[in-house]
Amino acid sequence: MNEQNPFLTKYETPHQTTPFNLIRNEHFEPAIMEGMKRQNEEIDHIIQNPEPPTFENTLEELEKSGELLGRVTTVFSNLMSADTNDEMDAIAEKMMPMLTAHSNNITLNDNLFQRIKAVYDQKDSLHLDEEQKMLLEKTYDGFIRCGANLSKEDKEVLRKLTTEMSLLTLQFSQNHLKATHQYELAVTQDQLEGVPEHVINSYEQNAKERGKEGLIVTLEAPSYVPFMKYVKNRELRKELYMAYNTQCTHNDGLNNLDIVRKIVNCRLQIAQLLGFPTYADYVLKKRMAENKENVFNLLDQLLEAYTPTARKEVERIADMAKEMEGPSFELMPWDWAYYSNKLKEKEYAINDELLRPYFELTQVKKGVFGLATRLYGITFQENKEIPVYHPDVKAYEVFDKDGSFLAILYTDFHPRKGKHAGAWMTSYKDQWIRNGINSRPHVSVTMNFTKPQADKPALLTLSEVETFLHEFGHSLHGMFANTTYSSLSGTNVYWDFVELPSQFMENYATEKEFLNTFARHYKTGELIPEELIERIKKAANFNVAYACLRQLSFGFLDMAWYTRTTSFEGDVEKYEKEAWQKTQLLPTVDGTCMSAQFSHIMSGGYAAGYYSYKWAEVLDADAFSLFKEKGIFDTETASSFRKNVLSKGGTEPPMELYKRFRGQAPTIQALLKRNGII
Repeated sequence: MNEQNPFLTKYETPHQTTPFNLIRNEHFEPAIMEGMKRQNEEIDHIIQNPEPPTFENTLEELEKSGELLGRVTTVFSNLMSADTNDEMDAIAEKMMPMLTAHSNNITLNDNLFQRIKAVYDQKDSLHLDEEQKMLLEKTYDGFIRCGANLSKEDKEVLRKLTTEMSLLTLQFSQNHLKATHQYELAVTQDQLEGVPEHVINSYEQNAKERGKEGLIVTLEAPSYVPFMKYVKNRELRKELYMAYNTQCTHNDGLNNLDIVRKIVNCRLQIAQLLGFPTYADYVLKKRMAENKENVFNLLDQLLEAYTPTARKEVERIADMAKEMEGPSFELMPWDWAYYSNKLKEKEYAINDELLRPYFELTQVKKGVFGLATRLYGITFQENKEIPVYHPDVKAYEVFDKDGSFLAILYTDFHPRKGKHAGAWMTSYKDQWIRNGINSRPHVSVTMNFTKPQADKPALLTLSEVETFLHEFGHSLHGMFANTTYSSLSGTNVYWDFVELPSQFMENYATEKEFLNTFARHYKTGELIPEELIERIKKAANFNVAYACLRQLSFGFLDMAWYTRTTSFEGDVEKYEKEAWQKTQLLPTVDGTCMSAQFSHIMSGGYAAGYYSYKWAEVLDADAFSLFKEKGIFDTETASSFRKNVLSKGGTEPPMELYKRFRGQAPTIQALLKRNGII
């Protein structure tokens, strides 16, 4: 088996990248089993060391353990998001309880914990550097947060709960993916009045991919978003809106409502077992926000600041709808995108279709890569010798300004069966330094952009350009990593700090100097006209307050689920509507339920952490205001941002890193100013 299983031999690929071309589904299970076996041997070696516990023979050895297991599970979990299938789903269901048990066996191993504690107890006399102190602190605290101090009986309870949790989150995620891909709405040409030709062509492509005739609309973003924005037929908009917003609420084997209850209750039980009143208290102890009071303070502050403007925005859209449809027209959620688009066109003479021809994906990629070159001096070169997991994926070698190898970057841009919705950055290999060798990272950005068509390349919306910049910002955080320990490198930071590098990059999307570097008409090569950029700038804050309240609604919903002190047995839909009521400016619709498909807070890493997007927005507006002051391509400021934020990972408290870059703590003022609220 060893010769045939690519995970169990040294990778003979450029930069030892993952040999996707050799990996088959049948390789995962034996490699995972072997990985667990090897890590158990490594842990035993640490415990049975007759020497007294030291930082080197305990903490560093633990950090190095599990290399094979990490390698396999990283590839497996990333492909579960980007390119899964029924066979992989079945492997995940089988392996997940074993992997959870394996993880528990390490964190609940008292002999191992006593060695870690012995080092921790003498930390003040060990002369550790900042990064070593952080690794010790994070490891010791991590063991306690995973139940190391519990009684034998409580440890067994925790094992059961964590195993149940891993299966529930997997089931939630699989149900949502299947529900998204199962749905299709067959439409006819005459029902698509007002819809741009390329969107209609994409619906034709959807049908062909499903082996059908005609036009098919799906719930994937490049299909759903333009439908809601352009389709004049209100009943059809309502039909698609209801399909999207009732995912995983039907009695079709993919219902997540009971799973939501179980996930919320399971997390509460885990938190209370570990001595915390709520799951939010447990989570926020390891966040910049520190506690739920600070989170609610931010959400409430933003709600108060943005609500008056948001109400005016809704009134303007409602007036526009009445002007078009008659005075008795009541604006409903399925009308919002359609009439917003009409008003935006009227007021700013701008829409997605006007901009698309200037945002051809290849050019956008050149622009985004070129921005990194201009700020940091790094360059990108595609290497077709590096194996990829799907024909859509491209692999790039990234070189630093001195020409040295910096990282591998994979890009994966378009939706397909087996790929989750949304956009994310991930890592196939973290960065670390060992024996004087700086082993560089392999990172990936995955998105679901408008696909190319037979007669047209992939033409993006401005929103898709922003998404690209966002995920690319995460990738820079990964690529610039320069730390000793992989568990502290790159994006291994507090969750409410991780969005700063990504959201910071979004600021460039509406900057004229940046757009002029790449935004050319895909047919004529003409540079984007200056007056079009002016219109983009003027429209930048269009409905910004409504969008803020939408984000706040998700933050309040998240906190409502995870600040509970008692288990939940009620109606999920009803509870949700009460939780975010103060943020809702349009009529609520019976039967719709976000929680049943809210992967971020149910199966992702954002439970009690969705506020992070707004928290980081305060940081990114404040950080970019310095670039606006010094020049948006100022290399000195960029160098400071790289040195103090992007390369440091989780080696120091994030606020200290931020203040070192910015010279002061952030305030909400820069965000309010950017959004035109003050």
